[in-house]
Amino acid sequence: MNVAANIACIAIITLLFAWYATGLARRHALRNSILDIPNARSSHAAPTPRGGGVAVVAAFAGALVCLVAVGALKIDVALVLIAGGGAVALTGYLDDRKTLPAGIRICVHIGAAGLAVLVVGGIAEQTLRSLGLHGIWAASLLGLVALTWAVNLFNFMDGIDGIAGSEAVFVAGAGALLNWRHGGDGGLTAAMLVLAAATLGFLIWNWPPARIFMGDVGSGFLGFTLAVLGLAASRHGAVPIEAWMILSGVFLVDATVTLLRRIVRGDRWLEAHRLHAYQKLATRWQAHRPVTVLVITVNLIWLLPWAWIAAVHPARAMLYVLAALAPLAVVALLVGAGRNRPAKLTG
Repeated sequence: MNVAANIACIAIITLLFAWYATGLARRHALRNSILDIPNARSSHAAPTPRGGGVAVVAAFAGALVCLVAVGALKIDVALVLIAGGGAVALTGYLDDRKTLPAGIRICVHIGAAGLAVLVVGGIAEQTLRSLGLHGIWAASLLGLVALTWAVNLFNFMDGIDGIAGSEAVFVAGAGALLNWRHGGDGGLTAAMLVLAAATLGFLIWNWPPARIFMGDVGSGFLGFTLAVLGLAASRHGAVPIEAWMILSGVFLVDATVTLLRRIVRGDRWLEAHRLHAYQKLATRWQAHRPVTVLVITVNLIWLLPWAWIAAVHPARAMLYVLAALAPLAVVALLVGAGRNRPAKLTG
């Protein structure tokens, strides 16, 4: 069996394992009352099992081991993804069970990001030049900040049924397509494919109305893993990091606009809230599914073509980032991202 066939088999098994393991996680959560109880900052109305992200982590880690075993993925990248991602996931799991101090969470996130930068490298030089920067220290520091923000970004945006899972499937799947089409590292393409497969297995259970939530154990892990894969792909010169910024545009814009608005207003920005644009829409429409479908549609129709153009013309990629994301920022502001107004719970 050739490498491509091996990768396909691993991806299919990963999807099935994640689907089955999510079901086991749901039964375990129900038996042990591990539930997400609605409160004033929730976007759901009924107690729902949580912790399904464990299935994604386990399925992806197992798939990485298999990819290394068949010679499809370099062991150093696999170790970073397993060690760094595992640390982020473990912190999220403990935070799901008993809230951890923000300082501990941030230290773990920075440590995992530091490991990734040490092994994979920082932001590519071409991207640095477009920002007026240069040098290994600037590349490393910017990479550290980007990876740390990615972990928390996904955590912030995992607030309604299906949105984080579908976003991860899209970014990983589209990233694999771009990396393959533009001659990137085949092992990274394989890793992206199995990540999409693992998340899709979970998404079957999380699609609105969700039967289980991924929890911080899954959201932080997905943010870290996607960012590391994007960084590694850009370091190999196939797909610039700007293309990954575009693919993640909905999450990047909504989280950033909301956070900046809350900081300017003087809010306690680390506290949970329901002020993101997607949460505003879910409240306005009194449903989660239309919002999740809208995000998927924007990803496919608007962001994927811009990311493709950025990959084809990397020298002007930052201009394409602005062209793709500026309209999303305007929409987020119009919807009311970060605006402090009370809202009703949705189903």
